[in-house]
Amino acid sequence: MAEFDFAILGAGAIGSILGAHLTRAGQRVAMLARGARAAQLEAQGLRIEGLAQFVTPVTTLRDPGRLRDAGALIVATKTPGTAAALATLGHAHFDVVASMQNGPLKNELLAAAFGPQPVLGALADTSGELLPDGAVLFTRNVNIMIGELSGAESERARALAHAIDASGVRAATTTAIVSLEWSKFCGWVGLMALSVASRAPTWKFLADPDAARLLARLVREMGRLAAALGIALSDHAVLPAASLCSGSEDAAVAALMQLGAEYRRNVPQHRMSALQDLLAGRPLEVHETLGYAQARAVQLGLDLPMLECFTRLVAALDRIQRERGPGS
Repeated sequence: MAEFDFAILGAGAIGSILGAHLTRAGQRVAMLARGARAAQLEAQGLRIEGLAQFVTPVTTLRDPGRLRDAGALIVATKTPGTAAALATLGHAHFDVVASMQNGPLKNELLAAAFGPQPVLGALADTSGELLPDGAVLFTRNVNIMIGELSGAESERARALAHAIDASGVRAATTTAIVSLEWSKFCGWVGLMALSVASRAPTWKFLADPDAARLLARLVREMGRLAAALGIALSDHAVLPAASLCSGSEDAAVAALMQLGAEYRRNVPQHRMSALQDLLAGRPLEVHETLGYAQARAVQLGLDLPMLECFTRLVAALDRIQRERGPGS
């Protein structure tokens, strides 16, 4: 039997939400964390507020070298430095590995670190915010989708999704994980870019007609990239990517503004994690997400000016904010 049922790399919002719920449900969980966050977990345990309210102690490993094996490794760190973080776990055995990170690069990094066999695709339409006192505000619990990258059905994907869902974080399996990951990625690129450019809560830039038009154009360019890669998009993502890309631009803008009204009613406090990172002076995931998409577009000979513009803008905002420091 493995030492742990779950090892979770990263104790930010999503990692903490998963770790806390799985631990409360009786799963043996190891949180791989370091520095001040590890100290918080050791002193306070995992503290969840918002959609759920509870505190649970959890095993915290500061040294990845101490981990021998686990049934599942869930990667929930930000994308910068992922390859180096995974390299510290090269000695350990995992039955399955899955990443909740943004963008398709994550699956390539998992396969490079552990080989392709244990890798499952995953995406999270789940949100939270790590608060300064160490608690996590759980704000959105729609679904975590898990599936084989080959599109096959599998018992291991079902088992992983069932364990997460039974813990209170909604999860399900799919045979279309690649399509769903790219559908989320197309929407996420637009949401991330407009979030850090506007520094506004999500509902505000979605509901603004000019911001919504910029977002629509960026998502539609990402749709061209997905089509060039032979990937069909779906509406079953954070944004209805297929409809946004297939209809008229005006229809896409109207749909985004309607979504903004829904966010205002239901989750007015929601802020993209990228905006949280920007304001805290943490590195943005620009090179591993927007930069990855831009590089693929160049490889394919696609001219995607909005993507290039926002890639450069977000990279600049990232550098400027970190030079100024948190809260500037």
